Formats: sequence, structure tokens, C-alpha cells
Amino acid sequence: MRTVPLGDTGVEVSALCLGAMYFGTHQNQAESYRLLDHYVGAGGTFIDTANIYAHWVEGGRGGESEPVLGAWMRERGSRDRLFIASKVGFEMPGVERGLRASQIEAECEKSLRRMGIDTIDLYYAHVDDRVTPMAETLEAFHRLIQAGKVRFIGASNFLAWRLEEARWLSAQNGWTNYCCIQQRHTYLRPKYGASTGAQVVANEDLLDYCRSRPITLLAYSVLLAGAYTRADRTIPHEYAGPDTDARLATLQQVAAEQNATPNQVILAWMLQHDIIPLIAASTIEQMQENLDALDLHLSDEQMQRLDRASA
Repeated sequence: MRTVPLGDTGVEVSALCLGAMYFGTHQNQAESYRLLDHYVGAGGTFIDTANIYAHWVEGGRGGESEPVLGAWMRERGSRDRLFIASKVGFEMPGVERGLRASQIEAECEKSLRRMGIDTIDLYYAHVDDRVTPMAETLEAFHRLIQAGKVRFIGASNFLAWRLEEARWLSAQNGWTNYCCIQQRHTYLRPKYGASTGAQVVANEDLLDYCRSRPITLLAYSVLLAGAYTRADRTIPHEYAGPDTDARLATLQQVAAEQNATPNQVILAWMLQHDIIPLIAASTIEQMQENLDALDLHLSDEQMQRLDRASA
């Protein structure tokens, strides 16, 4: 698997990041191990989890994903070869939403214990906190870095102007800045005014910001839970905009030209825009379909058609 730069950290990470959201809930330990082994066998090293995964699943309370990932790392002896991301900020049973210093520090300790590791490579502010002073949040993250418990920090579900505010505060105080932003992003554009709740969509403002600053965009919900290819899944209503049909038609055309699946074209399109997609899978076949996107190269003309497709 090829690697790409992560912001201005000087570190390179896998071009496809494996999302571990449903490890320990929808996917039991054996299934999770098979998916992890397949991803790492293909050269992948970048794995993404969070303290809250996956409390919304029936029977879940949060904190299920990290222990499965930790146990797998211990059994495989693979920790030193991996780049592990986790997150803090969203609520779950027993944990309030927010980015107060005490919350960040307490949840970091819990995540470290659940995974059985000493350091989290990338620690995200999972949701923006408009109540806690941003300086308190950034200083807390910086203390974790100084203590060796975190290497780098990222943001998720932030607006571009909030990232710029964080950048200014970090520069003024000598604190570590967010090196990346993880945001909801797919090929289809959301219709105007559509809500995705606390999941903030990567809009043109954020995309332009990331092109203008040394900050990497990581995309989640890239394949809309299979809606591009599965007959039993429908395109979410928030993406039913005026240009949806045109973009879907263009996507299908390019997929046919490349002898690829629409999912693979979407992943390749993102990669060629210097975006790191998060991938997930329920089966090895789905995982391999995602991984095969790394071998797909879209021509300049195809990229332009995909970019410009509209009603």
C-alpha cells in the first residue's frame, strides 16, 4: 500500500485508513481479526477507532472497538508497525459531550488502557465544543503530547473557520496544532439545507481550506453504507439534490470505462484529490474491493467529468 503525508507532521500514513467502528459490536472478535489481518496483509498500517464506538448498536455502551483492536495488536505483536488513531468529544453512557481539559485527559487514559498501549499516534477532537474555550482544549492536547501519551492531534466535525482559530491559537502559544480534519464526505453533494446532525459535511469552504493549509482531509461515510452499489440500500435523503442523477450517471460511466465498481471509482477520485478515505467492510470481499481501488488511475478527463457533473 502506498503512503501519503499527514499534514505537516513529516509522517506518512497509509493512503486508505481502516475504520474499526464496529469491531466488538456488529463484528465479533474473530470477524474483526480477519478484516484487520487482511488490511495489514495488503500493507495497511493506519487504523481508526474512537472511545464511543459503538454505543448506538443494540447491546453496546461504547468502548467496544478499542479492546478488540488492542487484543489483536498484542496477539500479532504488531503495535510498533501501526499508526493508531482514536477520538474524544462525543457523549456515550457515563461520558458527557465536550472537550474540557479534564474530559480529554480522562478519556485518553481510558483509551490507552482499553488498547493496552502507551501512546495514541493520532488523537482527534471528535466534535467541536462551542462552550469550552478552545485554548483550554488545545492546551490539554498539547500536555498529552508533551507527556508522550499522544503524538499528533486532529479535528473532526469542525468548520473551516474554527480550524483557522485553532491554528492561530496554537501558533500564538507554541502548542501543537491540528494536523488533519476528518469529515463526512462522499462523491455526491448534499442538497442545500440538508442536515446530517452532528456529522459535519465537508463543504467547498473546508475543501478550499485544506488545499490552502498543511492540513489533510480524511473522509468518512465515503461509500454511504453501500448505497452506490447495493439494491437494498437507498441514497440518503440528504444527498437527493438537483445534481444527484447526473453525478450518479457520470460515476457509472467512468466505472464502466475503467472496468471497476462505482465504489472503487469514488475511492480513486478521492485519492487523486489528496484525500484519505476511511474504508470499512463486513466481508473480506468488500475489503478487497476497497483495496483494489489503489490500483485504479483515473485520467485527467475522467476526473474533470466527475468533478463537473451537475444537473
